Amino acid sequence: MELQRAEMRMVRWMCGIKLKDRFPSKELTERLGIDDIALVLQQNRLRWYGHVLCKDDDWVKKCMGYEVEGPRPRGPGGCQIGLSST
Repeated sequence: MELQRAEMRMVRWMCGIKLKDRFPSKELTERLGIDDIALVLQQNRLRWYGHVLCKDDDWVKKCMGYEVEGPRPRGPGGCQIGLSST
C-alpha cells in the first residue's frame, strides 16, 4: 500500500499535478501509459521463478523439494541462548 502511494506521488510530480487539483489517479496512469506497481512486481517475481525452474543445478531448486517431518514445537521459536534454569 505504501509503495502504491509513493508511486502515485511520483506520477503526480511527473505530470505537474497537485493533490488539491483533484485529478483522478487512474487518468494520470493512463496518460503516462504505466502499469500498477504491484502488477509489475508480480510479473518480475514470476519471471524470476521461471528462471529458477529452468536451471539445472541450483540450490534454490533443491530447497524447494525439501519436506520437514513432524509437527512444529510449541512455544516461542528462535535461539534460547542465555536462558538457563539454574
